[in-house]
Amino acid sequence: MSVLAHGIGAQHDLPLSPFYAFAGAFAALFVSFLALGLLWSASRFRGDRAGRPLPVAVQRAADARSTRIAVRALGLAAALLVVLYLVLGPADPDRNPAPGAVYVLLWVGLVPASLLFGPVWRLLSPLRTLHLLGCRVLRRDPAAGRPLPPRVGMWPAAAGLLAFTWLELVAPDPASPTALLLFLGLFSAAQLTGAARYGARWFDHADAFEVYSGLLARLSPLGRRPVDRRLVLRSPFNGLVATPQLPGLVATVCVMLGSTAYDGFSDAPSWITTVQTSALGRTTTATLGLLGAVALVAALYALCAGATRLLSGQLAHPLTAFAHSLVPIALGYLVAHYFTLFVTEAPRTVMMALGADNPAPPEPPLGPGGVATLQVLAIVLGHVLGVVAAHDRSVRLFPPGRAVAGQLPLLVLMVAYTIGGLALLIA
Repeated sequence: MSVLAHGIGAQHDLPLSPFYAFAGAFAALFVSFLALGLLWSASRFRGDRAGRPLPVAVQRAADARSTRIAVRALGLAAALLVVLYLVLGPADPDRNPAPGAVYVLLWVGLVPASLLFGPVWRLLSPLRTLHLLGCRVLRRDPAAGRPLPPRVGMWPAAAGLLAFTWLELVAPDPASPTALLLFLGLFSAAQLTGAARYGARWFDHADAFEVYSGLLARLSPLGRRPVDRRLVLRSPFNGLVATPQLPGLVATVCVMLGSTAYDGFSDAPSWITTVQTSALGRTTTATLGLLGAVALVAALYALCAGATRLLSGQLAHPLTAFAHSLVPIALGYLVAHYFTLFVTEAPRTVMMALGADNPAPPEPPLGPGGVATLQVLAIVLGHVLGVVAAHDRSVRLFPPGRAVAGQLPLLVLMVAYTIGGLALLIA
């Protein structure tokens, strides 16, 4: 079951030419940067105000009470089924679908689901449903509660994401029912306690999976305008530039990036040897490695933000101003590292849930060359989209004479992240 703790398995044998991979990536970034600097002199994205409304019939079906009840019931039933499998099912993870349901269907499956349908976890979340049911029993408004301090922002979600990725990538036995039950129990208790104190808005800021889904959904072509609540088709960039600049946003995205980078690095033979021979012990060494990867991603971004402020003049919030441009990069890393895992282990998990005993996973739809191409394209495209998002924000914030110069640190950062991402694939 170690495949559940590592996105693509033996990635170091992928048939990639380092020269062509790096050359193509650098060419894409520099050409994008130069083209944007020459041809893109004013902001073109309108954020949440943009979009073409979907037909009224589609809106009514999506917002119908019966639809929402059905989706909430599905999420709650799936959660109860996972708990039952953890409590009553076999301890062998090869015969228990619960670990796959958490690490594959939930964690990885939220990526395509959020890209296609928007922030789906907001409606699927069993914790939101339990809170809503509890409020109805108590005849209490679900939104009622103390005001959430502004400084809280997304910090609880960042901590929750770090805890979950620690369980997935570092814990001695991440697929054991005991470990999963302990994590899910503590996580649920913390979330429901926060919701009881601050109301349903707590989930918007503190539920790690909801914030994770919401950030990825910023790149979905399906959105909702805040003014009239209409469902619209939009450019993903319009959703991306409307990302709220909340405290903890940078930390959340850096956890997404750093944990995925560590997932790739943890499969390297040199790191495996280091972990196995460390005097500190396997768990402590791996924990320091995960924290170090997140800290390195954050430190590079902080240096970039500081340099951007120096080059472009005063910038009120340099850290959060460009944090949204990291979201497509995180998406590219997620696709590169988890594609094979999802297309093989997700069907296997479903087959086990339907009663099959230790079924064989299906063959991947792509061969090694196809997987390698997809991974490189995902990482490069994610960085190019990040360059576009950063440029549009630059021409909006900075005077015309400083907009391009102010992006140079961001370009250097994108190049550094690209080198790291590709190195993890072909090292």
